[in-house]
Amino acid sequence: MSRLLRRLAPAAALAAGACLATSSDVDALRASVNDLKTQQARQDSAQAAQAARVAADVSAVNDSLVALNARVARMNGDVRGDLYAIGQQLIQIQELTGQSQRRLQELRASLEQRQAEAVTPSAGAPAGAAAGAAAAAAPAPAAPGATPGPAELLQLSLDQLRRGSYATARSGLTILIQQYPQSDLVPEAQFYIGEAWAKEGNAAAADSAYALVVAKYPQSSRAPTALYKRAVALEGKGNKTAARALYTQLVQQYPRSDEAALARERLRALQ
Repeated sequence: MSRLLRRLAPAAALAAGACLATSSDVDALRASVNDLKTQQARQDSAQAAQAARVAADVSAVNDSLVALNARVARMNGDVRGDLYAIGQQLIQIQELTGQSQRRLQELRASLEQRQAEAVTPSAGAPAGAAAGAAAAAAPAPAAPGATPGPAELLQLSLDQLRRGSYATARSGLTILIQQYPQSDLVPEAQFYIGEAWAKEGNAAAADSAYALVVAKYPQSSRAPTALYKRAVALEGKGNKTAARALYTQLVQQYPRSDEAALARERLRALQ
């Protein structure tokens, strides 16, 4: 029995040593696992923090984009409003300019009328040498029934136009063009012939009259206005292609005119 025990003792010692080694390895493994878990937890925490920062950055970028879009929308609205206001101001300037031109025309007509009255012989003309001296100094008297001057004709015709006597106005304007073809008021007369037709509701005749202003008097200040009126009338009829062509012609031919600014706005609206 004792002999058997002596033989088993080394084996038992080896077994005990093997059990002790296995327990140490398990502890080391557990420590390694715990370290890995700790490192993974730290990495997960760092990744979560990084993800939170990225989400915050994305949210901030989205907020910035929303604010930027809002500013762009407001700016677009402001630009459209400014363009409309500019168009209205240009129209007002045109109206004020028209009033100034009207006043100048009235003054010219008044001067022509006074000149005509000045050369008319008075009933109480002086006799003898005084009469001869007055006759020599005075211009030749106008023949009875003589046609008024161009400014007076234009003024009389515009008065008829404002009263609604469109045919009478056109008649006076036509006489002006025929009797005074070299007058600087001829383009004005041709333009207002178009205005008379337009107010009478004859769009085709008005378009033809406006077209003559552009064709025959392209350097006149009335040419861009006539061209713009033609384009607006065509756009009003739904002929956008023809209107666009005239707006383009206006911008190219009269780029510095007030009407060109209005034409550019209409071209943008027709796109």
